[in-house]
Amino acid sequence: MTDPIPLASGREADVYALDGERVLRRYRAGGDVAVEARFMAHLHAVGYPVPRVHHADGTDLVMRRLSGPTMLHALLTGGIDVEAAAAVLADLHRRLHAVAPLPDAADGERILHLDLHPDNVVLEPSGPVLIDWHNVRHGAPGLDVAMTALILAQVAVDRDQPMATEAGELMRAYLRAIRGHAVPLVDAAVARRRADPAQSADERALLVPAATLVTAAGE
Repeated sequence: MTDPIPLASGREADVYALDGERVLRRYRAGGDVAVEARFMAHLHAVGYPVPRVHHADGTDLVMRRLSGPTMLHALLTGGIDVEAAAAVLADLHRRLHAVAPLPDAADGERILHLDLHPDNVVLEPSGPVLIDWHNVRHGAPGLDVAMTALILAQVAVDRDQPMATEAGELMRAYLRAIRGHAVPLVDAAVARRRADPAQSADERALLVPAATLVTAAGE
């Protein structure tokens, strides 16, 4: 077999093309993809738009290769507008939280992605697909909602971000689209984001103004 072809590199993992149908996602800092693969297999089995997992072992996750652009790319190139993108994000969350949890969930808990943002949504011809399930777990839907809003708000309050204005518009449109689904647990999202080792000191400094923006938008 030929060597894998590098496709992308994120904060925690690298993605390689194995062939025309499969990609390998490999985590650089070690760990075990078993939990991630278990949730993804469950979601795929019930028809939620998640890549099919072919193989999971240690730090390696082999999945179906997707063909569409990311939502972020589509926003940058005019392939999708802010209102439509917000509707997709809200729909993905509503559908995810409607899926029955795994047997080890506590009462009232649902499956959470905890990293739903435009760069983790691939716009396939058949519809949007949610990728990067590294943070998946059971919990309160309001935490998932708050995490998405907070991620967008961190970009919106960052003066060095060229997409700051658009991120703020998307955050507000998302909160309008998801209204009535779950109350955003902003304080819990801030605490989780602050404890994330992948967050830089500069990003952590944006959490308080970002949380203020999310709270104001939700009122």
